[in-house]
Amino acid sequence: MNLLLQAILARAEREGARIALGDGVRTISYRSLAGEIATLAARIADVAGDRPGSIAIDLDNGIDWVLADLAIMALERACVPLPSFFTAAQSQAACSDAGVVAVIGADGIISCQGATVELPAETAKISYTSGSTGRPKGICLDDQLMLATAQAVVSRLGEDMAGTHFPILPLGVLLENVAGLYSTLLAGGCYSVRPLADIGLADPFRIDDAAFVGAIAEAGASSLILVPEYLGRLVDRLERTGDRLTRLKLVAVGGARVPVGLLERATRVGLAVVQGYGLTECGSVVCLEAIGDADRGTVGHPLRHAHISLADDGEIVIDGHFHLGTVGSPRPDGPIFTGDVGKLDETGRLSIVGRKSSLIITSFGRNIAPEWVEGELTAQPQIAQAMVYGDGESDIRALIVPSSPSADISAGVAAANAGLPGYARVEHWAPSRPFLPTDGTLTANGRLRRSAILERNARLPFFQRLYAETAPARARMLSVPQLQAGLAGRVSRETYIGYLTQAYHHVRHTVPLMRLARERLAHKPALVAALDEYIEEEEGHEQWILDDIAAAGGDAEAAVAEGPSTATARMVEHAYAVLRETNAAAFFGMVFVLEGTSTALATSGADAVRSSLGLPESAFSYLTSHGALDQDHMRFFERLVNALDDRDDEDAILRMANDIFDLFGGLFAAIPMEDLSEAA
Repeated sequence: MNLLLQAILARAEREGARIALGDGVRTISYRSLAGEIATLAARIADVAGDRPGSIAIDLDNGIDWVLADLAIMALERACVPLPSFFTAAQSQAACSDAGVVAVIGADGIISCQGATVELPAETAKISYTSGSTGRPKGICLDDQLMLATAQAVVSRLGEDMAGTHFPILPLGVLLENVAGLYSTLLAGGCYSVRPLADIGLADPFRIDDAAFVGAIAEAGASSLILVPEYLGRLVDRLERTGDRLTRLKLVAVGGARVPVGLLERATRVGLAVVQGYGLTECGSVVCLEAIGDADRGTVGHPLRHAHISLADDGEIVIDGHFHLGTVGSPRPDGPIFTGDVGKLDETGRLSIVGRKSSLIITSFGRNIAPEWVEGELTAQPQIAQAMVYGDGESDIRALIVPSSPSADISAGVAAANAGLPGYARVEHWAPSRPFLPTDGTLTANGRLRRSAILERNARLPFFQRLYAETAPARARMLSVPQLQAGLAGRVSRETYIGYLTQAYHHVRHTVPLMRLARERLAHKPALVAALDEYIEEEEGHEQWILDDIAAAGGDAEAAVAEGPSTATARMVEHAYAVLRETNAAAFFGMVFVLEGTSTALATSGADAVRSSLGLPESAFSYLTSHGALDQDHMRFFERLVNALDDRDDEDAILRMANDIFDLFGGLFAAIPMEDLSEAA
């Protein structure tokens, strides 16, 4: 019989009445566990017959998953857990690769025609961890390694920690399977497992915080295994609500570097967090902090089945009996070079610095582990995920996934930067959609696939890139009090006329700037044609503004004579200089800013200002006409820039847009405005 299963069932002879498995409705005692396993094993054998091949599990978290895993052990067959986040194509590829002859799924046990494949001798589990869009590779593990890993975890934490373990990660992830399930059963604890949807993880990458914390409390969980993102969401929820999980005695976190700031926040809300480190190739966990022996920033001492050393370049090397190889490619025992860079302190505790392959060397010659900066970013409640890059550049950049649609990313970045030295601060960031195993941008255990993320970002239509990569500058502009007040309609007539005056002094340069750009872009017919359309539509708009000033009770002639403010002149001068001295396609960056802002002012501000001031509609012809006009223009603009085929043009537009957002914000900030309470 499988060594691991023998060890688990030995518990039944000593403490048979204890509850081994529960799901809130059904329970199975240690005494009953052997019978349940034998019954299911017989059913699996009937379907699989005597055909050689592995057995796959395609189930949600639950008692049935656990019994299926243990029954496959009893049959001494290779088990293939299919992660719940795999696509159908990825699951099919894994089954094909592993020679699966039966799949245990929600509809029962289904026979399939798996091709005969060569597995390394003693293979008990084939773990597919990549979640990539290509053909997956299965890591083959034997029961000796999984048993040694689970026993080492129990030894490090102590059997007295085996209360009620509550799985959060999918059981198809080896970390939960070995360090969660097997360790709990070896120690005589209760494995209280629920379907992922029941614990707020119907989509494991978009957490229902309230259901998540509520399920942990309802189950009376005493231990959890989390990836850093889940820990961050748990801490954030407890901070916001004031709730506490008093029965929770242990939270083990691994899969990626955990920022010290997040660990400190976890401590303040009463969570006893220990960090761990491991690889699928090593059976999951190889280092783990002990309760009471935590040193923030380390992942603890190696477990007893692993020996750790550092290569000359700091790469972590792990020696011991580990994975057997991959399907069709057996591997002899030998050291595993992890690709991770680490440090060992004087007591032998390991700290993870970063990945060799992802080290950033800036143009200033500074070496930066991106995981360090990413950790500071994701420690902020506004930021769910972050990927830092910028190798060979002067500035550090980041793609950031907000924790919610309303999260203030700018504030989160600023808070993270405050704790970083100048050379490692994030100077430019852009919002991003989530990084997920399903699209190949994240591994199953939460590690970033950096090249895939950058490739995905590069494939975005340019308009989306433009919108994302100018988000920080747009946020800075929108934070200007004068603009906020205008959008809310809380400005005086004098302030509104002040805005129109400055609008006149930059709008009167719009057509001259377009003609200059047209002259410089004569070799690009598509851009010339677009400029011709813009010129025809924009002629005379400065006169609309003077008419609005008069209708609002202002002096149009005085506005002309007043001239531009220093901020307005600076913006106009910058535009001329860029068009004359660099790539004139940059003009379309100015278009993006001005038309997008005028649309916002027209749709959100004009009616509010008119209502609060009691001015006639004739005082808003410039804004209201541009509301509809510029919405059409933006659709035209989107099609235009998405058709660009010159990266230099794209870069010029991006630079100009970022510049103009800041300069336009300066224009608004220079408009005199009385105290907001007086303008209400």
